[in-house]
Amino acid sequence: MSWRLLGCSLILSVIVHATERPEVAPFPTAKPRMVKPETMRKIHEEVKTPHKYGVLLKGEPGELLDCPNVFRHGGRWYMMFVAIKDSVGYETHLAVSDDLLKWERLGKILTFTKDGWDAWQADGGLALYDTQWGGSHELSKHEGRYWMSYLGGAKKGYEPDPLAIGIAHSENPVALNEWTRLPQNPVLAPGQADTRDFEYTTLYKSGIIRDEQRTLGAPFVMFYNGKAPPYGQESIGVALSDDLKTWRRLGHGPVVNNVGASPWAISGDPQLTKIGDVWVMFYFGAFWKPNAFDTFACSYDLVHWTKWDGAHLVEPSEPWDKQFAHKPWVLKHDGIVYHFYCAVGDQGRVIALATSKELKSPQPATTP
Repeated sequence: MSWRLLGCSLILSVIVHATERPEVAPFPTAKPRMVKPETMRKIHEEVKTPHKYGVLLKGEPGELLDCPNVFRHGGRWYMMFVAIKDSVGYETHLAVSDDLLKWERLGKILTFTKDGWDAWQADGGLALYDTQWGGSHELSKHEGRYWMSYLGGAKKGYEPDPLAIGIAHSENPVALNEWTRLPQNPVLAPGQADTRDFEYTTLYKSGIIRDEQRTLGAPFVMFYNGKAPPYGQESIGVALSDDLKTWRRLGHGPVVNNVGASPWAISGDPQLTKIGDVWVMFYFGAFWKPNAFDTFACSYDLVHWTKWDGAHLVEPSEPWDKQFAHKPWVLKHDGIVYHFYCAVGDQGRVIALATSKELKSPQPATTP
């Protein structure tokens, strides 16, 4: 390890151990209401996307794209996504569309700091997005600002351990300006006193929702996946906040995992929506079934989740996603379900789309 990377690791260690951590909030003790099989089948019928539309965004030479998050602002559609160029690290980008099909890249909104705990990783995801199925798809504000969470790290490369979670904000979510990071970042990290076994190695992609009902006792709920030794298995856990700045972990372990099916199992990149009175979590799975794919789970209380065990929402089937079809962002607009995902295949790591209704296939994506 170089002296520079050693110094970055020491900075992360100092930040993690110098910050006093809030107590872990307990899981609810009331008997849970579980989601019935017939409800799971109805939700699958509502959200399934059997029609592959194709590749929407493709990187430049040496560039990999990942993690699409889609929202609406000022009458247009925007996609927050991340890219890694020449294996340096992830930065967060923005693209725009008028029809959810044709996308134009705009530029970066969260970039390398080149110093500190998040020197070479800045992988952002939306916070406070509209969770109502078929709703506005717009972002809401807190304290007059828009928010994101991001995974950051001090090392160069593709998601090198350890990674931690930070928070950033902006007065305009579609302006090509650098988002402002919180000075108290990282808000969650491996090695903290309250770190649980499933997140001991690294913290990955997170999504933050606003829960007006305060089901778990707080208005802001973060779902994220963490990695644990010895096999690198990943599971999804929960943290709570009253102000988006201080976060307390919820419960003694994850709320969604598939480790029982395989010690190498991955469950990650959660996105939440609400269909009727049921919370639906879209997430990707890998290695407890072949390849990587997108699926979902359902809950009434945000803690006890019933996992769908039927057909995947998307899975490898085409040349452009023959290896992985994963990392979902799913929305319904004008009666059509759009399932954006990261595809890995003959065009590299790209952003692709599947839909509930067959749409006209695009021309092959071109390199910008």
